Amino acid sequence: MSPIPTMTGMAATETDTEPTKVLEFGLGDGTYCLDIGVIDEIVDAGELTRIPNSPEHVEGVMDLRGRTTTIVDPKTLFGIDEDGRRERIVVFDDDHLDESGTVGWMVDEVFQVRDVAPEAVDTGMTNDDDGVSGIVKSDDRFVVWVTPDIDELSDAVANAGDRSDAVADSAGSSVAAE
Repeated sequence: MSPIPTMTGMAATETDTEPTKVLEFGLGDGTYCLDIGVIDEIVDAGELTRIPNSPEHVEGVMDLRGRTTTIVDPKTLFGIDEDGRRERIVVFDDDHLDESGTVGWMVDEVFQVRDVAPEAVDTGMTNDDDGVSGIVKSDDRFVVWVTPDIDELSDAVANAGDRSDAVADSAGSSVAAE
C-alpha cells in the first residue's frame, strides 16, 4: 500500500512522488476512493444472510467461493444518508485484516481504477477524520480518499461470526429437538 502524502495548504511535504492506484466508487451522491492495495476483488452484490443483533453497519454475510464474507455498509460508517443502487461489493484483502475473516463493503457503483499523484491529495481538511485520508482534486470534482478502519472491520467480522455461529448452533438444536 502506498503512503498517503501529507500536504500543508497546496505544497506536498512527502518525498514519495510515485502515484497510487485507487479504485473510485460511489456512495450516495458522492465519489470516494480506496488504495487498490487493500482490495482483493470486486463482485456483484448478491443475496445476503442477515445476522440478528449485529452492529448497524453490518449488512449481513454471504458465501464468496466457500468463504463466509461479512458485508459492511460504509454509508453507516461514514454517516452518509443518501440512498443508492447498492450494486457492487468491494472485498478487502484478508492480509490486511487480523485473520478475522473476509470483509466487503456494499457500494452503489464502481467507476474506475486510476493513478493519483501525491500532489493531487489535500489532507489539510481531513487530519482529524477517522477513515478519511484526504481529498483528491480531479478535473471538476472532488473525490474523498477513504481508508478502511481495518480494526473496526475486523471487529465487525468477529461480531458477525460469533452471531452466525450462535444462529447455526440454535438452528442445529431446534432440528435435533424435532
